[in-house]
Amino acid sequence: MFEGFQRQTIDVGDTTINALVGGKGPPLLLLHGYPETHVMWHRIAPALAERFTVVATDLRGYGDSGVPATTDDHLSYSKRATAADQVKVMEQLGHRQFMVAGHDRGARVTHRLLLDWPDRVSRAAVLDIVPTPYVFAHVDEQLATAYWHWFFLIQKADFPERLIGADPEYYLRRLLGSLADAGTITSDAFAEYLRCFAPKARIHATCEDYRAGASIDLKHHEADNGRKVACPLLVLWGENSGVGRMYEPLTVWREWADNVSGHAVPGGHFLPEEAPRETLEAMLAFFG
Repeated sequence: MFEGFQRQTIDVGDTTINALVGGKGPPLLLLHGYPETHVMWHRIAPALAERFTVVATDLRGYGDSGVPATTDDHLSYSKRATAADQVKVMEQLGHRQFMVAGHDRGARVTHRLLLDWPDRVSRAAVLDIVPTPYVFAHVDEQLATAYWHWFFLIQKADFPERLIGADPEYYLRRLLGSLADAGTITSDAFAEYLRCFAPKARIHATCEDYRAGASIDLKHHEADNGRKVACPLLVLWGENSGVGRMYEPLTVWREWADNVSGHAVPGGHFLPEEAPRETLEAMLAFFG
């Protein structure tokens, strides 16, 4: 995976970020989701690297990035802190301005990055999410069933940590559904996800990501006072994903961004692994 990419460990102040860098052309940052790592982009990153300088990172607390200490207010795992990491990574790689695509939690980091650092990003894509405040403002039985882990992971430490830690592989397979068994998520990719997810410190860090999403992240959005994403925004979602079933994603995002386009792609939540061709084509058309 990621043949021709170079791995770098970048010090961003209070932690380090694991990054793979490859290709040449305009810089494109790729941010992964839960419970995965940068490896989720392995089916499409090499093709993107033919046109872009691709930077695929692990978010703080995930993969091989550092695990900052946690605080009672969950600020150290807020999307604001995580987005600032990524800006510093791109600066240290020589890219003051760049494009960014994020999936799942990485898309929520992308949203915050676009609000906090609007001068840094020319174009952005968010994969299979609607904004966090919108999710919490529209909780119903369907959402609570589909997003059950949101409400489990935000419980006070160390309740979810102990339960997940009792059998991390079982939990990981439960989240990824049948995709690993069917080979949609390759055995090499799954082994890497499990290696990076199973340590106790990382289980705690990823829970903190969700605790921040239900607390400090909402406060940050409230303080935005209706501020919208200004740059062109591509919204992609799986036609069979929870987002595709529960929302009208373009309608929702047009309340949060000024210039929105996008469409569904086949499959479910894990777009770059379930529908790599369609995801790649959409990203090349938008970023190219």
